[in-house]
Amino acid sequence: MAIKPTDFYDQLASHGVEFFTGVPDSLLKEFCLCIDDFIPKDKHIITANEGNAVALAAGYYLAQKSLPLVYMQNSGLGNAVNPLLSLCDPDVYSIPMLLMIGWRGEPGVKDEPQHAKQGKVQLKLLESMDIPYEIISKDDDQFEMKILSAVETAKNENRPAVLLIKKGTFEKYSKEIQKFDDQRMKREEALEIILKNLDDNAIVVSTTGKTSREIFEIREKRGQSHEQDFLTVGSMGHCSSIALGIALAKPHRQVVCIDGDGAMLMHLGSLTSIASLKPKNFRHILVNNEVHESVGGQETAAKNLDLSAIVEAMGSSKTFKAKTPTELKANITDFMECVGPSFLEVKIRPGSREDLGRPTIKPVYNKENFMGFLEK
Repeated sequence: MAIKPTDFYDQLASHGVEFFTGVPDSLLKEFCLCIDDFIPKDKHIITANEGNAVALAAGYYLAQKSLPLVYMQNSGLGNAVNPLLSLCDPDVYSIPMLLMIGWRGEPGVKDEPQHAKQGKVQLKLLESMDIPYEIISKDDDQFEMKILSAVETAKNENRPAVLLIKKGTFEKYSKEIQKFDDQRMKREEALEIILKNLDDNAIVVSTTGKTSREIFEIREKRGQSHEQDFLTVGSMGHCSSIALGIALAKPHRQVVCIDGDGAMLMHLGSLTSIASLKPKNFRHILVNNEVHESVGGQETAAKNLDLSAIVEAMGSSKTFKAKTPTELKANITDFMECVGPSFLEVKIRPGSREDLGRPTIKPVYNKENFMGFLEK
């Protein structure tokens, strides 16, 4: 029987855990919705990436001597390795914290291809990092003792300790759904317009999550090939760097990066390379709904930022904006035809079709077809 998120939170609170930070994960969604209701905003902070969250938690511990909790999907553990080993490890500053990690790609459990390798090496990775862990599942009647064990290890040994959470561990948490501005487009509508206005020779690199899934389905619906698109189903936050590498190697081809706000924020520093190199054929489209939609709809920092102004302040990209289909159709031609690099922010509302599928082509085949397209 699945664990109630409130019961899990109560156990953590009973051990003095009061500060929560991290990057949302679909396996931890119900728990995160729960702590949203129980924890004030200054003690539950969604960070741009997992490394940020570890450092933030370390700072909180240094000031409060209170055990913090950092949550993440295991695919984000790579972002956290550096501060875990060079800051928090007992061989360095010896800073205690709990890590709550969603175990995507667990061997024997059906999941998406981008999670297969990470899931397979998950335990070995923690062991090689010398980070102790407890595994918790929906049928675990010892989860209270496992939380206690991890807490005591973290506190007594002054080190990070992991609660590794299996798929389906938490039961659904009831929370009122926030209503959004219905005047904005949905992402799929915006993508339909964008793809319709791209040249058949344009190279497309799309970000992880529902953006790539919808692009795949739009191509399927139109009976088009997928060779034009590199679907970045994993490696969140890196699609603009992939697109930049292609743009530099293929200076006479238009390269269009279709990014998301959560992904862009995760590795915002990549914008400095674009600004420095100024590739004329680079087209950066930000599809911005201000939430981490694929993993639960938690707000991103984009809600409080003007990302177009940040790009504009770097002084290289010509910037365009659109909130409606009319604005998008009016701006996309100028966006594509100007001497680049150029940046187009499309404000959308959260939401997708209930029957939205996933790419049916294996990533390696997507790569091979895409590389063939680049040679044309």
